[in-house]
Amino acid sequence: MASESETPPTNVCDQEKMESVSDEASKIEPDQEQSDKPDKATDPGGQGQGDVNQNQTEASTPEVTENTSAASNTKSEEVDFKLIYKKQKYDVSYPMDNTIKNLKEHVETLTGVPAAMQKIMFKGLAKDECTLRELKVTKGAKIMVVGSTLNDVLSMGKPSAKELEADAKSASVTKESLSKQKDHKKVLEKHGKPDDCIPGHKTREPLPHQPIAGMYNKSGGKVRLTFKLELDQVWIGTKERTDKIPMSSIKAIVSEAIEGHEEYHMLGIQLGPTEASRYWIYWVPAQYVEAIKETVLGKWQYF
Repeated sequence: MASESETPPTNVCDQEKMESVSDEASKIEPDQEQSDKPDKATDPGGQGQGDVNQNQTEASTPEVTENTSAASNTKSEEVDFKLIYKKQKYDVSYPMDNTIKNLKEHVETLTGVPAAMQKIMFKGLAKDECTLRELKVTKGAKIMVVGSTLNDVLSMGKPSAKELEADAKSASVTKESLSKQKDHKKVLEKHGKPDDCIPGHKTREPLPHQPIAGMYNKSGGKVRLTFKLELDQVWIGTKERTDKIPMSSIKAIVSEAIEGHEEYHMLGIQLGPTEASRYWIYWVPAQYVEAIKETVLGKWQYF
């Protein structure tokens, strides 16, 4: 009688099946390892795709560099011209696409004239927002700067000690209004109010586009004032002549309302260092007086 604990004999068929499964498993593992390796025929060395990308990058690099260089050249395109200030000339090379406002800042470093007090002249008065390209500035062109340095403004018309003493005596002798002083009163009484004077009123207005006319000077001659901003000049016109006065040469402007006709002023344009050099104009419309002072003297008149 056989014992129950004895191991039953292994079936030969079952053993052959197990060996067959084991052999197939051993064949599969090398195949998988081989499939994990790159196919040299389709991608030799495993670098095919990388080489393509690298070639494409290298091919596109020169074009990008060329375009960048062209853009840089356009932005930095400069023009050589001569800058003239008073009797001095400067050779300037400046970007074509920069504005006149930018140029004024550069001019300030060369001449000392504050940008706010400059006028740039090229075929007339150049506007701040225009570029040199828009103004058609070409190589060798001449650009003129009009304006005064702060030192020029502060020292302009500085009188001598003797002149100051004479002015002080004159001021102490009379305190009456200008229109009541003997010389002015005589002129006003003799010539009266002009028939063609511009209507005046006690407001403040900018300068008109046309000349201010309908006034007269100390001799009673008709006077008109024309402001040539592009030339930095004031033209004082009479029947006999027209004097073209540089604004920078005018030392001071004084004015006072004509008594009894406060909508009009008498105006003194000081062409020299003392009061004796004042050119007097009568019946100037009151609304333009402050604009005349600011146009000719600028804000520095108040300091």
